[in-house]
Amino acid sequence: MFHFTYLQAGITGLIQGITELFPIASLGHSVLVPAWLGGSWRAFSDTPQYLLVAVALHLASAIALFIVFAPRWIAILRSVIFWKRGSSSFNLFWLLVLGTIPVALIGLAFSNFFQRNFQKPLSAAIFLTINGVILFSAERLTSKRRAHSVPADENLAIIERVSPGQALVIGVGQSAALFAGISRFGITVSAGMLRGLSRSVAADFAFLLSFPVILGASIVKLPKLGHGALTGSYGALTFGAAIAFVATIFSVKVLTRWFKSNSLRPFAAYCLLVGVISIVKFGFLN
Repeated sequence: MFHFTYLQAGITGLIQGITELFPIASLGHSVLVPAWLGGSWRAFSDTPQYLLVAVALHLASAIALFIVFAPRWIAILRSVIFWKRGSSSFNLFWLLVLGTIPVALIGLAFSNFFQRNFQKPLSAAIFLTINGVILFSAERLTSKRRAHSVPADENLAIIERVSPGQALVIGVGQSAALFAGISRFGITVSAGMLRGLSRSVAADFAFLLSFPVILGASIVKLPKLGHGALTGSYGALTFGAAIAFVATIFSVKVLTRWFKSNSLRPFAAYCLLVGVISIVKFGFLN
């Protein structure tokens, strides 16, 4: 029988909450941390139920994201309900829809493939290294670009620089995050920066775009939680979800300040270092 302890729940929830929005790949860390710890942690992560745990913790992060950005989301939803065409909130809504469609379709079409590759530490290490290269590349390619003035309306700052076609491209790019080790947030920020957004505006778009993707992925898998797969572990799971919720709010607060004046380079360096060391361990030393 699957047994999920409160210690495992707390640590897993903390990892999820911090790494979901830091551009260092939450799924990659969900695979690599237990693999590095070994023993009962490795056995725990090798069970089919572990993916359900990850889904539940992602849902906690989605709820936290909605609460932090509730005024923006309420304004966006009101603009659609009352069909306020031409408003920045209305236009942003459709950019978010276009950015979500590709990853939703690809995720559903290749769900079994991504599940089979979810628990492979070497694969996660390779993709984490690739994630570091992506972040470094985005910084290098945009380092000499003059920053654009940012409108007071945060939504307008996004829709002035991101076209519907580019939102679709960003959505396709997000699909790479279905591989454990690639950061959804990092891909979105990098794509936004390459389009000409400042880091802070690109991060703002990434925060908003994360919510429907994480929520949708959680809802698809959530029914399986009620089929008894985690019987006896729901208390621990609730504890882990609470930790993930708080950690996600903390991450958002830190990152919104960070990207006002700092770069992606420290995160890129971290991904390269941990990724390469993990490749050596799981590819050559195991």
